Amino acid sequence: MTASPAPSIADDLRDDTGATDPEALTAALIRCASVTPDEGGALVLLEELLSAAGFTCTRVDRGGIANLYARFGAKAAAKSFGFNGHTDVVPLGDPDAWTMPPFGAEVKDGFMYGRGATDMKSGVAAFAAAAIDFANDMPKDGALILAITGDEEGDAEDGTLALLDWMAQQGEAMSVCLVGEPTCPDTMGEMMKIGRRGSLNAFFTLRGTQGHAAYPHRANNPLPAMARLMDRLSSHKLDTGTEHFDASTLAVVTIDTGNPATNVIPEASRATVNIRFNDAHTGADLSDWLRAEAGKIADEFKIEADLKIKISGESFLTPPGDFSGIIARAVEAETGIAPELSTSGGTSDARFVKNHCPVVEFGLVGKTMHQVDERVEVAQIHQLKSIYSRILRDYFAR
Repeated sequence: MTASPAPSIADDLRDDTGATDPEALTAALIRCASVTPDEGGALVLLEELLSAAGFTCTRVDRGGIANLYARFGAKAAAKSFGFNGHTDVVPLGDPDAWTMPPFGAEVKDGFMYGRGATDMKSGVAAFAAAAIDFANDMPKDGALILAITGDEEGDAEDGTLALLDWMAQQGEAMSVCLVGEPTCPDTMGEMMKIGRRGSLNAFFTLRGTQGHAAYPHRANNPLPAMARLMDRLSSHKLDTGTEHFDASTLAVVTIDTGNPATNVIPEASRATVNIRFNDAHTGADLSDWLRAEAGKIADEFKIEADLKIKISGESFLTPPGDFSGIIARAVEAETGIAPELSTSGGTSDARFVKNHCPVVEFGLVGKTMHQVDERVEVAQIHQLKSIYSRILRDYFAR
């Protein structure tokens, strides 16, 4: 008698109809403790699942970071639809504050609990399930691409960037890309992202001369200079917003002197500023402005000013058009809600993908992401797969 083949991970993740079950896949991914930068088994699981479904899978690891590239269809396809997402998650915080096991994927009152339940293992599960089930119906001139990283919550230098670099070297390309990050503030379907603000961090150090507090004329205190500089920066209106973006913002996030003595004028003071900027600016012109303001203060107070700037990403916009229209119509068809086309929120890996192809983001309600007892409404996982499935059908039907 011939032995039956051993069941694969794909068999374990099918529902009663034989379709790939995004709920079961979400649970399996949550049980992988992939706290950034640890892979935790999440990408190994996805590679096995996608390979079993006929996808060509390649691990694109760089700098100790695990990444996965999966393609179904011809490398030189006329139309290729890409999904991008991440399986790494933020740390737990206080483990004792969790009321449910953070890697247990337990379901209570219609919600699945666990770190990454919202951000964004459910999104990855939904688009992987949709892609697997759609693959065999895809036109011969089409391709499906899944670019999944383990470095979105970390430094993000060896994650999606590594995948895009590898794709360029190998001649792989996406015609369009959908990033599955949570995008809805409160209600499923209410918002999609067609762009993101840029982000810049500026690290100031002002140096004077240390001295006795009773003899300030013999010292040069950097603290009044720092207070004046931070006031000037935070009082300045960068802009009033643009057609698709809210006004840019500047936040002073810390001022540090580290001086425990009350009778000592310190030698140095440090401060950090974060700017979230729209398409009225570039990181370069904001950097020039910050350096100029620091230089004015240095001259005014006769102190030394040092400034280091890190630009996490430039603002970008995918103008409303065919691609965003396909997504918006699919969302409305499945939820009954016409999504707002937004550029709000922080940064995402879409800031890297936009250099490769048009990119839009749509995903679940993100109210509990990064929180203790992070959770996702189970019904929304299935709804998200349905939305992604409709998007694929509509995109390749054109």
